[in-house]
Amino acid sequence: MKRILIILAALIAVLPAEAQRFKFVEATDLTIVGKVFPNTPDPYKRMDYSKYTGWVEKDINLLNTSSGIICVFRTDAPAIRMRAMVESGRPNTRGERGFDLYIKKDGRWTWAGSAGIPAGNNQYKECKLVENMAPGVKECMVYFPLFSVMTSVQVGVPEGCTLEPGEKPFKYNIVLYGSSFTHGSASVRPGNTIPGFLTRMTGFQFNSLGVSGDARMQPQFLNALKDAEADAFFFDTFSNPSPNEIRERTLGFIEGIQSTHPGVPLIFIRSIYRENRNFDTKKDALEAEKMAVADSIMAVAVKRYKDVYYIKSSNAASPDHETTADGVHPSDFGYHIWAESVRKPLVKILRKYGIR
Repeated sequence: MKRILIILAALIAVLPAEAQRFKFVEATDLTIVGKVFPNTPDPYKRMDYSKYTGWVEKDINLLNTSSGIICVFRTDAPAIRMRAMVESGRPNTRGERGFDLYIKKDGRWTWAGSAGIPAGNNQYKECKLVENMAPGVKECMVYFPLFSVMTSVQVGVPEGCTLEPGEKPFKYNIVLYGSSFTHGSASVRPGNTIPGFLTRMTGFQFNSLGVSGDARMQPQFLNALKDAEADAFFFDTFSNPSPNEIRERTLGFIEGIQSTHPGVPLIFIRSIYRENRNFDTKKDALEAEKMAVADSIMAVAVKRYKDVYYIKSSNAASPDHETTADGVHPSDFGYHIWAESVRKPLVKILRKYGIR
């Protein structure tokens, strides 16, 4: 019997991909990680709006996107496809409307394939992630699109191949709340984000609540974050607010989080240098003021509150300043530089709390 199964698997492997019949399994029947709030009514959206008040249309539009959500599974398939029903989304790109596959190789999560979902909403559309893989069981994870709202996501493998839930690949739950920088704007692939890079670099699960242009420490976000299950918090909250909002909201935001999470580290990072200030004096003055205000407020906060930290080494620029995508957001390489710039101080802080 075992010999027959081996022969069948070999035959499947050599069949042209187009000749193979694929079976598809809903991602929720596999393993879903990466969500700050795992039990939302809609599994591919990031918030249960019924629990908190004050949401505005912009909040909802952003939190409905699947940025940061990951599906984990095991398969012996030679090819992997995705099928999704997109409710709404940005243009067909690999980052905003695509999936990003990583497979564990020699103990390391290694990129394996990515593809965008074809145009057309409210109907199933397929994309191919990888083909012609060697035999053997593989541990896989797929990052979901950064700026698409989906009602169904399915993983596909050739019929006769195994497809089963994988184990949670990373340790702990670190809540990351932040701006378009942490949402992943301008990333070419969904895995090339700050939470994505930091998770793979450290082995700690950074659960993303990145909300593009909307991370201003508003009351509705504070109330939700107070209920989050977190071993640590990581905040990119000085990129979107005005200088006055930083002055008025930061200390109250810290006190609110600490009221429900005593003893949990709250780690803030300085906003990165935006390249659009290089020659625009008005933008340069505003960005400089925001950084100065954040530095001043956090100098007070780290002395006043236990378990509060501020990482100033936040940087997404190469020495030649060629890592911007659009003057505001980093390129993929810029995001990698940024993650690396905060990795060591971040890990050092987390070790104080037994997170290692």
